[in-house]
Amino acid sequence: MTVAADCALDMRGISKNFPGVKALSNVNFAVKFGTVHAVVGENGAGKSTLMKVLNGSYAPTSGTIKIGGAEVRMRRPADAQALGIRMVHQEINLVPDLTVAENVYLGRMPGKWTFLRKREMVGAAAAVLDELGAAINPHERLGNLSISQQQLVEIAKAYAARPRIIVLDEPTSSLSEHETAALFRILRKMRDDGIAIIYISHRLKEVLEIADEVTVLRDGSMIETRPIEGINAAHMIRLMVGREVSNVFPKSPAAIGKSVLRVEHISDGTRFRNVSFDVRAGEILGLTGLVGAGRTEVARAIFGLSRLVEGTVSVNECKVSINSPSQAVRAGIAYVPEDRKGDGIVPGMSIRENISLPILSRLSRFGRISRSADRALAGDAVKQFSISPPDGERRISLLSGGNQQKAVIAKWLAAKPSALILDEPTRGVDVGAKAEIHHIIGELVASGMAVVMISSELPEILGVCDRVVVMRDGYASEPLLRSELSEERIMALATGEEMA
Repeated sequence: MTVAADCALDMRGISKNFPGVKALSNVNFAVKFGTVHAVVGENGAGKSTLMKVLNGSYAPTSGTIKIGGAEVRMRRPADAQALGIRMVHQEINLVPDLTVAENVYLGRMPGKWTFLRKREMVGAAAAVLDELGAAINPHERLGNLSISQQQLVEIAKAYAARPRIIVLDEPTSSLSEHETAALFRILRKMRDDGIAIIYISHRLKEVLEIADEVTVLRDGSMIETRPIEGINAAHMIRLMVGREVSNVFPKSPAAIGKSVLRVEHISDGTRFRNVSFDVRAGEILGLTGLVGAGRTEVARAIFGLSRLVEGTVSVNECKVSINSPSQAVRAGIAYVPEDRKGDGIVPGMSIRENISLPILSRLSRFGRISRSADRALAGDAVKQFSISPPDGERRISLLSGGNQQKAVIAKWLAAKPSALILDEPTRGVDVGAKAEIHHIIGELVASGMAVVMISSELPEILGVCDRVVVMRDGYASEPLLRSELSEERIMALATGEEMA
């Protein structure tokens, strides 16, 4: 077939087989220079596998790839990079102990022989970060930055290489609305400069805003490619899941009871100060605000991952002293962290081993774990939370993001907490998995559990929360009642245009 002159990428008949699994089946995928082409689909639909074929991580079982009209074969990621292809992964893929500038130019540091032109590198990194609207010091050690800042550095690294084709996998999953708007400005500039942009996202509102074309994958096959005009989120969801998903953020009815978790005037001395709120049995309390406002820091301190210097924490009206996660669990508090890969799972372990980790002492007798109790626990969790594939012995790193998240929630629920803190519980999962996770949360509050939910997605906050606390610069607003909630009200508090 004839390839158009403006075709940056033309993948034809791409199939990829793994032992016992056909991940891709005869996929055709073409992207033009100077366009933003979105790829959407549920977790496990084949998006990541297709992109790993494109970036040289996987060799296709069959099919051809053309870049700029010329057929190519890529045996490793370096081959793709030499062709001008750059990929920004959802999970941070940088070196924590190097500086921001060193990460931006990793593998391409300016210099000759053994002499590194450090001043030039730092200046160039600062210029790229400035273009991205990222207020990040290029001298800063990367590991000292927040997840959202590290994500911006990942994007800056790809952008600094001046690619012909750039792949962004869930690039806004850790970004605030302000940071997302800045990224979109850069993407439009890159598009106008003729770069082909492949944009993978579960946030369909963003897809509709930024994309020129969209391709839908389902079960390893291409369902449809079409211009973004004339398609809406509901249509995309039907194509993605093959069924109707009427309400991604349903509000489940639950009777509100007495206070379960109360924090009063807590402070860590640096990142948040004088924060007070309570969450009651059967209630979902939302904790929101711009990224960097202190939401995650509050959650981690309540769970004993960092130290409080002021204030008190009470569970079921009894003050508790929490200096470690084990003390938090004993007090009846569980925490599902934002960084699923780094903090939520042990990738090399099975689903069963991950789920039983917090309660090994309960499963043990005389220092030996009861294998029957261990397997029964995992089997019940896999069934209750519809974890797929339903195999407790499967390594957890092989699961999709949504199924990993369900396993992490199952792990902490095994500890039978009174209060559950969920930090970005649907970050990076598809629309079907979001609906499943919210169904799980609805069942938990209906049974009387108290839930604190941290989220950057305002539709999620507005959809499911009974009350909402908005944070800005380490301070918390008074809780807003559900009847007082609106996107405008929350954003006004988050940006300081209105003080509670």
